[in-house]
Amino acid sequence: MPAQITGLFPDLIPHMALAAGGLATLGAAIFRRGAPKGLLPILAALFALVPGLWAFWPGPDASGMTRFYAGLLSAITLGTVGLLARYADEREFSDDALYGLTLWSALGMLLLAEATDWLMLLLGLELASLCLYALVAARLNDRLGAEAALKYFLPGAVALGTLTFGISLIYAGSGTLDIADSLAAGGPIVTAGLALALVGIGFKLSLAPIHLWTPDTYQGAPAPVAAFLSTGSKAATAAALLHLCADASPDAMALLSPALVAVSGLSMAVGNIGALRQKSVKRLLAYSSIAQMGYIAMAALAVEAAGGEAALFYLAAYALMDLGAFGAVGALSGDAADRDAITSYQGLGYDHPWLAGSLAFCLLSLAGLPPTAGFIGKFLVFGAALRAGYTGLAVFGILMAVIGIFYALRLVATLYMREGVEAYPGTPAPAGPAAGLTLWAVAAGLLWLGVWPGPLMAAIATLVGG
Repeated sequence: MPAQITGLFPDLIPHMALAAGGLATLGAAIFRRGAPKGLLPILAALFALVPGLWAFWPGPDASGMTRFYAGLLSAITLGTVGLLARYADEREFSDDALYGLTLWSALGMLLLAEATDWLMLLLGLELASLCLYALVAARLNDRLGAEAALKYFLPGAVALGTLTFGISLIYAGSGTLDIADSLAAGGPIVTAGLALALVGIGFKLSLAPIHLWTPDTYQGAPAPVAAFLSTGSKAATAAALLHLCADASPDAMALLSPALVAVSGLSMAVGNIGALRQKSVKRLLAYSSIAQMGYIAMAALAVEAAGGEAALFYLAAYALMDLGAFGAVGALSGDAADRDAITSYQGLGYDHPWLAGSLAFCLLSLAGLPPTAGFIGKFLVFGAALRAGYTGLAVFGILMAVIGIFYALRLVATLYMREGVEAYPGTPAPAGPAAGLTLWAVAAGLLWLGVWPGPLMAAIATLVGG
């Protein structure tokens, strides 16, 4: 037993770091009165960095997928802390709970992403979600944030019930809680349970038609929290979707594939077309997120034709894109509220060229234009769908991606409009060094993956093959 515990210990380092980090930030508040002002974000950043270092550290044979998601979620959490540091302090909600809940939510996301057991999947999903409900409403005097949290929580509770009932059916039909073994068992009860489980997962991914909470929640949440919700939560839940599609029996996938095709196509259409009509930047990004998850669902369908590799690359690119876009919104906002109206971004390309430039580059990547990571990601996803025989869905996705170019370029053009700038003054306070560094690291990552995607693709192929 001691040898087993010793062998297990290295694999638990990222989990223990995130759990202990949450406790440490809560405990640090007791001594914070005489401590430096930036103690909490620095402490949270140090603990968030541990899973990323562990992911690249040579050691025991941990799961390759665990290492991938540990590195990805570490980067997302570290970036979120950087975006929150000045933002939360200026808006007077930079307390211990903010950073503690962020680390614990990241722990739930990691448990969800690496889950091979239904109970662990459920535990990870709810740990991440419960912390996110509170983070969305972190500004206690913000009525819009409280409303956004409520609109996220109520349908989330229904989705949890649906997922739990689906898991109970899967267990009843297979007699095991191991995800791979239960889905390989097949049978009508397992298939029905899998369908219900996919409904619960689809809610967390904002897949249409169960996406309606997304625009309201993203608009009401503080911009860095919206960045964390739209990246970390989506990446971890997408991992679960890929796992289910890879392990489901052929009979189950034959029944579920038409539904996933419809959901993927509907999400791409609702997301891209819905974004065209938006006058709010955060709602525009929310609809864009819905569309991006449609592309991920298409890759999940093609998981046997290199769709898994394409989805993992696209998830890494998407995490950078949305983290940078929402982070720039927060950095360009004043103290009272987030700068949200599209017209209020007129001329910011001249007032704040570096921050506006990072936002513009993230938007170009979301649109899938070269030489960005978004272009490479879409190329890989559509290629996998074509190889898997989903030609109609791939062609439809390409058409929807073309529509996505228009709303992204509309906002980019607004940043560099001079007319009417006087009505919307520039940001009165700087974003802070941590946020600025985060945004330019994101932009550099998007450019690097767009110009030189080979190393990441080779690493992903090794992980999936191993």
